[in-house]
Amino acid sequence: MRTTGAPGRIRARLGSDRGQLIVEFTGMLPIILVTLVLLWQAVLVGYTFTLASGAADEGVRKAVAAGAWGRTAQCQDAVHERLPGAWEGSADIRCPESDTDDVVTVKVTLKAPALFPGFADLPIPVEATAGAAAEGK
Repeated sequence: MRTTGAPGRIRARLGSDRGQLIVEFTGMLPIILVTLVLLWQAVLVGYTFTLASGAADEGVRKAVAAGAWGRTAQCQDAVHERLPGAWEGSADIRCPESDTDDVVTVKVTLKAPALFPGFADLPIPVEATAGAAAEGK
């Protein structure tokens, strides 16, 4: 017995949409993946800013605490201790060169990794500067 009318048309219509979800998902998959990669890259750049800032703060704190003796060495050691290995290779650290300055300033420049640490670096440097009044002169 053949069904005619509204229920038969609905079944025929539902049957013709078979596989549509897979086609739509396949079309959207590249857009979803690119969005996830861009979000992950933004997280890495933000984390690099956090690392540079924390390392500069730690370097200036140790340099000030060292007084007028060994300020540069204490600063360099503190910054290197604070940075993870993947970021340490690209670090440019500028610690105080003289012990006579009234303000101790430390500048840390890092390169943000592309996709994951150790793979490649973005060409844009991430800079952080910290300063504090020199004590114990």
